[in-house]
Amino acid sequence: MKYSLFGNGKVTFGVVVLGFFVLLALVGPWITGSVLGLDARTNDISAISAPPSAEHPLGTTQFGQDVLAQVIEGARGSMFVGFLGAIIGTAISVLIGVPAGYFGGTTGNLLNFLTNLFLVMPVLPLIFVIAGYLQGTGLVMIAFIIGVFGWAGGARTLRAQAMSVSNRDFVQAMRMLGESNTRLIFSEVLPHLYGWIASMFLGGLIGAVMAEAGLAFLGVSDSSAISWGTMIQAAQQQSAVLRGLWWWFVPPGLCIALVGTAAALINFGVDELANPKLRSVSRRVVKRTAAHRIAVASEGA
Repeated sequence: MKYSLFGNGKVTFGVVVLGFFVLLALVGPWITGSVLGLDARTNDISAISAPPSAEHPLGTTQFGQDVLAQVIEGARGSMFVGFLGAIIGTAISVLIGVPAGYFGGTTGNLLNFLTNLFLVMPVLPLIFVIAGYLQGTGLVMIAFIIGVFGWAGGARTLRAQAMSVSNRDFVQAMRMLGESNTRLIFSEVLPHLYGWIASMFLGGLIGAVMAEAGLAFLGVSDSSAISWGTMIQAAQQQSAVLRGLWWWFVPPGLCIALVGTAAALINFGVDELANPKLRSVSRRVVKRTAAHRIAVASEGA
């Protein structure tokens, strides 16, 4: 039976949710400005800490800023950091991990040493220190820092997989026929690693969005930029939880949770597509569930 990635309900839900937030990040400013007539930075002194209403669907902050406009504009900042951090981290993982596994020898040992060096580094404290030192440099630098310090685990996995693929008979045979290493890596080894690379990218996306939110919550992000993380940080600074201003911090937190859930569901589908064993287990679970429902329906009748 042919397996369709988008025939999986989990993947479909994940793609729809993630696509919604990507679209929101792309056209968000136009929606808030031209369609809703809102401004995320405008202070409305007549509606300070106002609960959700017809005029302000998600309420306002202590400074009179519309929460809905900030959530929409914050999608651009958070998704930008997420995708850029994931792209940087995944690219470094591929550039370090695949050659380390394919070539082996001195080249592989040096690249593996570099990977192990980043693995044993106290990454979280280093990110805090560097982000704090470069505070105010913008979301691009935050994404760059997250990507540079988040690639080692993926490179270690790709190294093991590339080593396994490069030792298979068809690769060894093509080596003996004189095929170049470049062609073997890009045409024979990498296609077998697409599932792993996609999984790493999705994991990096979740990690980068949450890392940016964590850095913003701790005050080491760009305070002038609007993102879901800076929204939560502003709400925490103004004691929104203690004051019962739930509409200030719940929407950005819910958006972060939805992005993480969507990426995880897509990741599950990619794993099932790349791993036939997981696919067969999923089918057995579906068949057992269907059989159980039929049996319950028969008893009820």
